[in-house]
Amino acid sequence: MAVKVYIIYYSMYGHVAKLAQKEKEGVDSVEGAEGVLFQCAETLPEEVLGKMHAPPKEDVPVIDVHNLPEADGFLFGFPTRYGSPAAQFKAMEDATGGLWQSGALRNKPAGLFTSTATQGGGQEVTCLTAVPFLVHHGMIYVSAGYGLGPELFSNEHVRGGSPWGAGTFANGDGSRQPTDLELAFAKYQGAEFAKICLKLAS
Repeated sequence: MAVKVYIIYYSMYGHVAKLAQKEKEGVDSVEGAEGVLFQCAETLPEEVLGKMHAPPKEDVPVIDVHNLPEADGFLFGFPTRYGSPAAQFKAMEDATGGLWQSGALRNKPAGLFTSTATQGGGQEVTCLTAVPFLVHHGMIYVSAGYGLGPELFSNEHVRGGSPWGAGTFANGDGSRQPTDLELAFAKYQGAEFAKICLKLAS
């Protein structure tokens, strides 16, 4: 039976959703692993989303936290809000109190990916501020590292992502889209994470 990696994300303008798709491609590329996409429930009313020019949500099921124990590992994605994960992701976190009390997520591996508007928008610190959620559940944080190769060491191109996890820049209005390198990093992270899940499962 394949190990199941739940890729759970929130995306307002679609940037994190594109990274999530690539994370899934990476997970699915590893024999014995399967990526399953979920999104966090929206907490903003339609009127507000309209004023923010947010596009319609992807056709991806909303996660039910009661189903989290079914996964063998998690890849969590979210845009930043002043150096922390977006409120929609935090709402999902806050709903896991019962799982925390029962230890249902203990020892499950978890990785992170994110999106910011600017280069100084906090890609690393946004992942850092998500780690306490993992720690309180006893999950095992799996970083992305620099294993993708020389592209991650080059300063010739603007790129999102860090050793904490894949990432992209969206500009303040969401106009910039993930680059090929940013998407490749997300796919790489998914594949490497799946290998860790398989090792832990064995």
